[in-house]
Amino acid sequence: MNVKNWLPRSYTLLKEGYTFAHFSSDVLAGATVAIIALPLAMAFAIASGVSPERGLFTAIVAGFIISLLGGSRYQIGGPTGAFVVVLYAVILKHGYDGLVIATFLAGGMLVLMGVFKLGNIIKFIPYPVTVGFTSGIALIIFSSQIKDFLGLPIAKMPAEFTDQWVLYSHEALHVNYYALAIGLISIAMLIKLRHRFPRVPAPMLVIVFSSFAVWLFTIPVETIGSKFGSLPSTLPSPSIPAFSLEKIRAVFPDAITIAILGAIESLLSCVVADGMTGDHHHSNKELIAQGVANIGSVLFGGIAATGAIARTATNIKSGAYGPVSGMLHALMLLIFMFLFSKLILLIPLAALAAILVVVAWNMSEFHHFKAIALKSERNDVVVLLMTFFLTVFIDLNTGVQTGIMLAGLLFIKRMIDVTGIIDTKESVVMPFDETDEPIDETDVHAISNKIVPQGVEVYEINGPFFFGVADRLKNILGELEDAPKVFILRMRHVPMIDATGLHALEEFLELCQSNGTVLVLSGVNERIKHKMERLGFDKNVGQENITDHIDTALLRADRLLNQEIPCPTSISK
Repeated sequence: MNVKNWLPRSYTLLKEGYTFAHFSSDVLAGATVAIIALPLAMAFAIASGVSPERGLFTAIVAGFIISLLGGSRYQIGGPTGAFVVVLYAVILKHGYDGLVIATFLAGGMLVLMGVFKLGNIIKFIPYPVTVGFTSGIALIIFSSQIKDFLGLPIAKMPAEFTDQWVLYSHEALHVNYYALAIGLISIAMLIKLRHRFPRVPAPMLVIVFSSFAVWLFTIPVETIGSKFGSLPSTLPSPSIPAFSLEKIRAVFPDAITIAILGAIESLLSCVVADGMTGDHHHSNKELIAQGVANIGSVLFGGIAATGAIARTATNIKSGAYGPVSGMLHALMLLIFMFLFSKLILLIPLAALAAILVVVAWNMSEFHHFKAIALKSERNDVVVLLMTFFLTVFIDLNTGVQTGIMLAGLLFIKRMIDVTGIIDTKESVVMPFDETDEPIDETDVHAISNKIVPQGVEVYEINGPFFFGVADRLKNILGELEDAPKVFILRMRHVPMIDATGLHALEEFLELCQSNGTVLVLSGVNERIKHKMERLGFDKNVGQENITDHIDTALLRADRLLNQEIPCPTSISK
């Protein structure tokens, strides 16, 4: 094993040269992210069923380790909404000690995933499954925040979605209208600030404003101080959990869920960061870092952690140069906790609930859910809805496992449906002139019989375009030395495309346009073309760039090269 291939991005970037200008950029980005992370870390901890300081411990310890050891240049780690549902259920069943053991085991699993190079396999989870359980988690988070948002006098919340709403209906007459007012004003501020002043740390302004109002006017609402008492001003000493075979058996299924969910969320965050910057993360390094970070987090009294998409995006937009910004964000959170622990006690729980309601809406990916549910194929709709409803009404374990199993069964069915009309070899994305298959001299439409202008690349997909080949398409442009002016993707042998494949095609289109490359599709059959029209993809790529034959595609490329038709620069929304 080549050790150099496993060195974290923090080491390789520092070795390349790290200047004072780079450090200044990282300080500014780290401070910005820390201000946003402070209220979120506490809110996620409270929603998970633990005291707010455990969220801060997690953001500090796990956030530092993830940036120090990770495979992404910009990843910010800490507690996230994705874990709220799982952690709350574990704590109700096994207490905080059980959560510590489950997270410790999950950390070990994540390290093993990275060591055995399973990072790429995680990417192949079908898109409807991801949207289904993410939307389900978002709905459960929203449901769990109604108590604090309305100021209801409920001592202990049940974990089940239906039980929560039964309880709410019984307590409907005990709404604290002061808490409701704070919650509504907080949501209005969050939405307004996000649209009018996107660079302003809206969550921090909301808790400062609401805390000051509660203190100044002595508003009778529940605060962090009234519910949890005093907060520590520094990290606790590390302690090793008390393992026993009985406890390990009890929490092992939850540990698997935490590990899988942590892997998916962290790598998804890395992919988002790569899309924003053009960088390329190392998924296996990232999994190892996530595993070590989760172990470190619970040793210092924290909870499970993973990559945080919103905070990572903020880190990038704030001008971060590299992983040092993430480490500084963790150190600044430690300073904030030391300096402002007494002020944190004034934060009203209704304001934190409002922040999580907005987080839940952003998590829900409602537009993606709606697009798949209303416009995608029946099989994708079944997978989406089954995953969503099982996540909400049963549990996340059942939802994800059933969704993946169902997607696999439907994939087998799809393969059976198309065996009569396509070659049965494995679907791959490959340069047309580099295929290992012998050239068919009788194929008059072979690219070897065509004149391909300079500046044009021609690739072909042979076989169904499903979730298993979607990730390969995304990596094509990165493998080319220079981005071509026109990229022709031949699809004459593609009998079907699923929701994940079409989503990957949308991401590939955006990547092409960011590189100044025009994407032209060739040989698209009527069934696939109809699906593209239903989802609006034809408008994004340009209807003139969806052709029925390679000759038409080459003519289109020739006209684009001669600048007779202007190249599109962005995707229409």
